[in-house]
Amino acid sequence: MEFDFDGQQARANSNAPEFTVSELSGKVKNFIETEFSYVRVRGELGRVSTPASGHVYLDLKDDKSVISGVIWRGKAAALAIRPEQGLEVIAVGKLTTFPGQSKYQIVIDSLEPAGQGALMALLEERKKKLAAEGLFDESAKKKLPFMPKTIGIVTSPTGAVIRDMMHGFRERFPVHVIVWPVRVQGESCSKEVARAIDGFNKIDGQSGIPRPDVLIVARGGGSLEDLWGFNEEIVARAAASSQIPLISAVGHETDWTLIDYVSDARAPTPTKAAEWAVPKYTELVERLGDLKLRQFKTMSRQLQAKRSDLKSASRGLPRLVDLVGIPRQRLDGAAGRLSQALLGFTRTKRGQFQRFDGRLQPHILMNRIVRGRERTGLFQQALGRTMVQRLKFSREKHNRLKSGLRPQMMLKALRQGGQELHNLQDRRDRAMGAALLQKRQKLQSLSQLLKSLGYQNVLARGFALVRDETGEMVRGRSHLSSGDMINVEFVDGKVLAEIQGSERGTEAQAKPKKQSASVANKPKRVKKSKNSDDGSDGGAQGSLF
Repeated sequence: MEFDFDGQQARANSNAPEFTVSELSGKVKNFIETEFSYVRVRGELGRVSTPASGHVYLDLKDDKSVISGVIWRGKAAALAIRPEQGLEVIAVGKLTTFPGQSKYQIVIDSLEPAGQGALMALLEERKKKLAAEGLFDESAKKKLPFMPKTIGIVTSPTGAVIRDMMHGFRERFPVHVIVWPVRVQGESCSKEVARAIDGFNKIDGQSGIPRPDVLIVARGGGSLEDLWGFNEEIVARAAASSQIPLISAVGHETDWTLIDYVSDARAPTPTKAAEWAVPKYTELVERLGDLKLRQFKTMSRQLQAKRSDLKSASRGLPRLVDLVGIPRQRLDGAAGRLSQALLGFTRTKRGQFQRFDGRLQPHILMNRIVRGRERTGLFQQALGRTMVQRLKFSREKHNRLKSGLRPQMMLKALRQGGQELHNLQDRRDRAMGAALLQKRQKLQSLSQLLKSLGYQNVLARGFALVRDETGEMVRGRSHLSSGDMINVEFVDGKVLAEIQGSERGTEAQAKPKKQSASVANKPKRVKKSKNSDDGSDGGAQGSLF
């Protein structure tokens, strides 16, 4: 039997009225909205999304069916609770249809909490169980390699996820990628993902397939049911037992699964996982260039500082001629006295030999030789007896010691001696290192002190050093007279000058009141010599006193 939507019964196989698609959709919409204008539905929230428009789109489900729902922006702002995935609620609203996709949905006016969802309760139970076993501990997580050569990816080979990740690898740092294809949704998802993780860990690199340095388990976003395969214990335990560092990139940033808690790193998106797995090539090149530049500048500064220290130290050293002058004079004097000393020594020894020559006779020497031979024979006999006794005593002592020696004792003594020798060598190396460090620090301190106390720093501030013809430092005007030659040292060279003025300033001291202030304080003129160090031609020279 067939019924039209006006409530009139039509006969079977009769000419039924014809509707357009829009007319039929409109009649269905009116019928559903009329019959179900106010409903209260109990169910568990599945997918919950909030786009930029402010509306809330969700799925209301139980163990058999799913109803799509929408909360308009004005109603969403006035809700008493925030819709979250896995929350069991009672939704109040009306049913309507969405003709553009031939589906019906509930327009929700209010939400009331009705208890924790079954799936979320199961998930929380698994989380507590695995956390109690220590699978979520931070100490068990492995560090990701800085620059992996091979990356293993567990995902669907046909989705947009793998394309986005491969694009990220090409943009940042091209590496060798091995994809293990799996289903990322459905009943077999968890087994395939766990098998893929175990399979990557069993690769030893000997069969021609390189062993990955890091693994990525990736999937796009979806509802709790879509991602449920990654909440299975078999997947979590496979990720925890992986010897290769593993990055989980399942769903969007707000989607959390069990594998996210067990993995060594959890990326908010698959694209972000690709960025975490490899460094950026351009950043590495830029960083390497910066390090090279810093190294060059540091070495240049150190060389310049050492060069300045060496120059400063060399100025304080005496000249080679002065060092060898006095020893050379002593050598010349000793060389002059040597011939006379040799002649005197030869005459003395000749006189001593002549005195002894008169007392030497052949028979006296023969008697001494005979007596010497007799004593030697007696000594040989006594020595023979003594050697026999000592040899016998040594043999007995050797036999006693031989009976008490054991190879194990000797080996133990050798090992102890070797260990002591090694310890002494380590102490020697540490002591030498500490001594060298102390000497180096002392040298640097003395170098800094020499640089700070040197008079060159004073010259650099605009002062000058004045010496007389003998090289002595001139400390006041009273030490100079008219016509004296002085040597003025500036920071960039020396100048030879001549004093013109009164004799040692006696006029200025005898008659100070007869001169005006401008005349009394007028400095003496210094005439620059043509033989100045800087090669100038005797131009005007500033005041020195």
